Amino acid sequence: MQIIGIVAVAKNYAIGKDGKLPWHYSADLKFFKENTTGNAIVMGRKTFESIGKPLPNRLSIVLSKSLSIESQPNLLVLKSKEEVLAVAEYLKCDLFIVGGASIYQDFSDVIEKWITTEIPQVIANADTFMTADFLKGFELEEKIVLEESLNVEIYKRSD
Repeated sequence: MQIIGIVAVAKNYAIGKDGKLPWHYSADLKFFKENTTGNAIVMGRKTFESIGKPLPNRLSIVLSKSLSIESQPNLLVLKSKEEVLAVAEYLKCDLFIVGGASIYQDFSDVIEKWITTEIPQVIANADTFMTADFLKGFELEEKIVLEESLNVEIYKRSD
């Protein structure tokens, strides 16, 4: 079991605007689906609400202080990072950290690998960002071209 951060990041480190992804690249969504299907994904409440439902064929773990999210199949609502890590020990799959910004930050010390899609845009008026140094302590392992001007970079923890 690995803990993997997966994120699409614009040139200005933007990852969200008005509670949504501020772009649409079907190749990136397909890549996300291919990588996370059959695994567990961890997200914050706002990210879950923007998606609207548990994603098919994977366990959705939502971190929320209030447990007001309605129980559904393939959905687990937990209150803390510690609870997520305790449950992860029993999983026979990888654990993908899928956002938002505070969830990436909370799990930054345990993420072993980053899968980052480089969005070839600067997003004006974005309101959610990755920190500029989120890949500190990681080294580039692989580069994948999804389509013209859309690249994925895979980083492995080096420290």
